[in-house]
Amino acid sequence: MKNYLFASLLLTAIFSCEKKSTEIVDIQTTPPDSLTVPESNEPIESSTLQTCYVGNMGKDSIYLSLDDNLGTFTGKLRYKNFEKDSSSGDVMGTQNGDTLKLNYTFAAEGMTSDREIFFLRKGAELTEGIGEQNTEGNASVYANSSKLKYEGSALKQVDCTDFEKKMTAK
Repeated sequence: MKNYLFASLLLTAIFSCEKKSTEIVDIQTTPPDSLTVPESNEPIESSTLQTCYVGNMGKDSIYLSLDDNLGTFTGKLRYKNFEKDSSSGDVMGTQNGDTLKLNYTFAAEGMTSDREIFFLRKGAELTEGIGEQNTEGNASVYANSSKLKYEGSALKQVDCTDFEKKMTAK
C-alpha cells in the first residue's frame, strides 16, 4: 500500500511538472493597470518667455511686448506717434537666426491692416528692418526681404513690470 501511495504521488508530481501553459502574454504591449503621478506643491513653470522693448525717436515711441513659446512669437506692438496717426495691434511670427520675422495686425485710421515687420536682434536690442514694401489690399509685405537695411528704429529691452500700462497710456 505504501508503494501504491508513493507511486501515485510520484506520477502526480511528474504530470503536474510537464503541464505547459497555453496562455501567451506579451509584456511589451500590455498597458499598465494604473499610472502613478507624483504630487508636488511646486508651481509648473511656463514654457513662455516674455520680453518687452521700447524705442524712442524724438517725440515718437514704439512699444513691443513679445511672448516666445518655443520659437513661436506672439505679442503686442504700438507705434505712438506725436503728430501722425498712431497704430496698435497684435504681432505673430518666428525667428530665423538673429532675424525676428513678425506679422503686425493693427488698427489705424479706422481700418484694420496687416504689415510684415522684421527686426534684427543684437543682444538685448532690436533694430527694425527698412525696405520697399508692396501693398495688396490691406496687407503690406517686403518686396525683397534680402535687401532690407537694419537701420530703422532701435528698441531696447526693458522690464515687463507694468509694461501694459505704459504701452496703452495716451
